[in-house]
Amino acid sequence: MAPTVGNRRMSSPALGSPSIGVGTWAWGNQFLWGYDPKWDERIHLAFQRAVASGLRFFDTADSYGTGRWTGRGETLLGAWCADLPPARREALTVATKLAPFPWRLGRRGFERALAASKGRLRGKVDRVQLHWTTARYAPWQEGPLMDGLADAVLAGEVAELGVSNFGPKRLRRVFEHLAKRGVRLASLQIQLSLLAPEAIRPGGVADVCKELGVELIAYSPLALGWLAPPEGAPRPRPAGPRGLLFARLDRGADPVRQHLLRVAKARGVSAASVAINWCRAHGAMPIPGLRRVEQVEEAAAALGWTLSEEEREGLDRVAFANRARMPANPFQSD
Repeated sequence: MAPTVGNRRMSSPALGSPSIGVGTWAWGNQFLWGYDPKWDERIHLAFQRAVASGLRFFDTADSYGTGRWTGRGETLLGAWCADLPPARREALTVATKLAPFPWRLGRRGFERALAASKGRLRGKVDRVQLHWTTARYAPWQEGPLMDGLADAVLAGEVAELGVSNFGPKRLRRVFEHLAKRGVRLASLQIQLSLLAPEAIRPGGVADVCKELGVELIAYSPLALGWLAPPEGAPRPRPAGPRGLLFARLDRGADPVRQHLLRVAKARGVSAASVAINWCRAHGAMPIPGLRRVEQVEEAAAALGWTLSEEEREGLDRVAFANRARMPANPFQSD
C-alpha cells in the first residue's frame, strides 16, 4: 500500500511520467478569456513561480492576442524569458504555433510569421508548431507550409517541429513525409481532458504517438477551467462564451465533476491536480493555462504524485460514459 501523509495517499511519479507545461492562451485573448493588460503583473508573478517550481515547457502562438493585442502572448513570454539568468532561460523549452491563415501560402508562407514570432520571443523559440491542420477546408495548403517549417529546422533556424489538432491518419502521413526529409516530428498537441477523451480510445491518436515516439501534449486539460472547481463556495460562472459553456456542462457533466471531487478528497489534493494527472496517466504532457500564482502551485503540486491504475480506470469510465463534452476543435482531422 502507498504511504500516507495526513489524509493524502502518496505515490511516486511513474518512471518516464510526462511533465507538466504552461499554456498561455489567456495571455492576450480577449474574446474567450477577457484579457486586460492590468493582468500582466499578476501573470508575470505566475510565470516566475512556474519557472521556480520546475515547470519548463511554455506553449504560445502567434494568434494569442489579436487586433491591437496581436502577438501579445509571445511578447510577454519573450520579455520575461529574456529577464532570466542565461542558464535558467536555456533550461526552458518555448514552443510557439503558427496559424495557417488563408493568406499564408506556399513553401515560404510562414517565413515572415516565423521571423515575427522570433522577434516577439526575443529569439527564444525552441519548437515551432503548425497550429492546426487545413485538411478539412484547404488540404492543398498544408503540405507546402509543412515543408517550409521543415526547411527552417534543417537550416537551423529552429530546433524542433510539432503539429496540432491532427488525427491518427494525418499524423502518420506527416510523420512519414518529414522522416523522408530527415526531420523528426517532435510533438502533437490536441485537446485532451476528462471532457474530451476521444484521443485515448484504442487505436486513437495517443496510441499512434506512442508507436511513433511523438510527444503528446494535452491542451485544455481543465476544460477551460470547468474541471478546476474551487473548494467551498459555489463557483460563479465566467462572462461570455466560457459562461455559456459552463452552464451546459453544469447541467450535463456533473457525474464527472462529482467523481473527480471524490478522488481529490480521498487524496487530499485539488480537483485540478487530479484532472491534470489523468492526462499524464495517459502519456500526455498537460499544459493548463496558468495566469495566477495559486494556479501554478496546483499544477506544480501535481508533479509530486501519480494516479493509481484503479483511480485512472475509474476516471476513464466516467469520462466515456458522460455525454456532455467539450466542443470539438473544428479543424481536428482524422
